[in-house]
Amino acid sequence: MTMKNILTAAALSMALGGMATAAELVPLADESVETAKVLRDKALENDEAYELLASLTTEVGARLAASPKEAEAQAWAVAKFLELGFDRVWKEPVMVPKWTRLSESAHVAEPFAQPLTITALGKSVSTPEGGVQAEVAHFATFEDLKAADASEVEGKIVFISNRMERFKTGAGYGPAVRARGAGASEAARKGAKAILIRSIGTDTHRLPHTGGVNYEEDAPKIAAAALSNPDADQLVRILGYGETVRLDLTIQTTMEEPVEMFNVIGEVTGSEAPDEFVVLGSHLDSWDLGTGAIDDGAGVAITMAAANLIQDMAPKRPRRSIRVILFSAEELGLIGARQYAEAHEGKDIDKHIIGGESDFGAGPVWALASTVNPAALHVVDKMAALMGPLGVVRADRKAYGGPDVGQLGKVGMPVVDLMQDGTDYFDLHHTADDTLDKVDPVALRQNVAAWVVFTYLAADWPGTFR
Repeated sequence: MTMKNILTAAALSMALGGMATAAELVPLADESVETAKVLRDKALENDEAYELLASLTTEVGARLAASPKEAEAQAWAVAKFLELGFDRVWKEPVMVPKWTRLSESAHVAEPFAQPLTITALGKSVSTPEGGVQAEVAHFATFEDLKAADASEVEGKIVFISNRMERFKTGAGYGPAVRARGAGASEAARKGAKAILIRSIGTDTHRLPHTGGVNYEEDAPKIAAAALSNPDADQLVRILGYGETVRLDLTIQTTMEEPVEMFNVIGEVTGSEAPDEFVVLGSHLDSWDLGTGAIDDGAGVAITMAAANLIQDMAPKRPRRSIRVILFSAEELGLIGARQYAEAHEGKDIDKHIIGGESDFGAGPVWALASTVNPAALHVVDKMAALMGPLGVVRADRKAYGGPDVGQLGKVGMPVVDLMQDGTDYFDLHHTADDTLDKVDPVALRQNVAAWVVFTYLAADWPGTFR
């Protein structure tokens, strides 16, 4: 290891609350580094991830959690793992509530009659029979709704018009998505009949973005939907005339008792420590509007292809196993991941050596972040250095592991983030436009190349990331 790497490890160690001395650093074998380089370069010539993604989105299509299509996807995943020759393939049960979208419509009744393009938010209840006809109560932000007096809301349809900002990192999502997650309960507490939000997305297409609503126990449940961004702009303009605006909104959905779904797992067995494993995660379910190509079919394909490339192309198996977990029901609230973490905590979570998740579309990886012990930082630094020719830099922030794998991070597993360029991710996210034609095969290869570097080195290094 170079002095530059030692200094980098020391600096990051201090940031993480500890200091590793050179004597504590378990070296990374030159042979491992050379194998990672070879795998990286082979990945750039390999289209297996794109082929897997095309198969999933064509043969199965949309994969709404707990639906027959998610069950089809799980059968597809088992068959593909076996076809690819993974050493172990199995399913772990997950109980998932079954929500179904039936119908949705909205139109302006007064003062300028016209239809609006909407989609029900996931887990939304139905409107009463005959729909809801009411005046609009407009709030620019979720915070404005929270600050409003109940008299401004009671008996009305709440409309929140906050606009999501575009960032490479997707940083605009968190501030904007509060309207989707918490808006319905906040509006219901103040007597609203229903809620509409501007879609949580960065596009200007007339395609609304769905996504889950979170009902809180202390509030009534009201129907919740998202307007496409152009329709939200139109409604804001209509409200600008200063006249009373009335809408007619009808949403029909069903929510049934939980059904048994599965996390599907494929494993490449390690050569020396097969009971220890590196986790590669993604989620197999999708929303029902598109075909789930970027969210998260791309992640499924990237992680499966990365593990398969190692088992097919590496001159020798890494010392640890590689576990690819395709989680169920992420979109309905990280259900598969939370149940997996609960099932493995206190059982074999200590065998989950390190993990990461691909769940931010198909844009190229541009940075590598980690949350590991100080004595392992030099290994992550070497991973980043080997990813350098791919355009990847070492991030100076802690990793959280992604939505699903992050649940394992919460119970003690070290994690990395292979950060993707999400500049246009939220143009497509949760819309009917989430389809295979939006995926660049070259970017998909670059993702696999970055993932094989991380995966092989993590699985072959004899030290601990904990």
